[in-house]
Amino acid sequence: MVGDNVPEQGIYPLSEALRMAEERELDLVEIAPSSDPPVCKILDYQKYVYQQKKKAKEQKSNASKVVIKEIRFGPQTDEHDFQFKLNHAKSFLQEGSKVKAYVFFRGRSILFSEQGEKLLLRFALELEEYGKAEQMPKLEGKRMIMMLAPNKKK
Repeated sequence: MVGDNVPEQGIYPLSEALRMAEERELDLVEIAPSSDPPVCKILDYQKYVYQQKKKAKEQKSNASKVVIKEIRFGPQTDEHDFQFKLNHAKSFLQEGSKVKAYVFFRGRSILFSEQGEKLLLRFALELEEYGKAEQMPKLEGKRMIMMLAPNKKK
């Protein structure tokens, strides 16, 4: 038996361990059942469960949430529009968000898919110092999609 509420750590018979726990109005909890002899601890089980839940909730809230921002292009996007969207993407990557850039093809404009690919590759090249391409441009239906992830902060 181990723990803060035990006068002397050591091997005790089950009946004595239960008596010690009852005297302190606490619970006898088995920590390592597979060891020989099994390791037990005297503690307030409800408080222990509460603290475990609280710790798990805290870890979950501290976990970083991935935010994906989308930027849409047309196959014939003008230079000014390209620069405007490029600046938005820079700010998104600097704040730590991922960027999903895509070219949307309407009607017969799908014939210009290589033009859309060039546009996305140029976009990735311009953003090289802010983020890296996680996925190269690929055509999915009427969209050509590319993912960019922010560079890790040093």
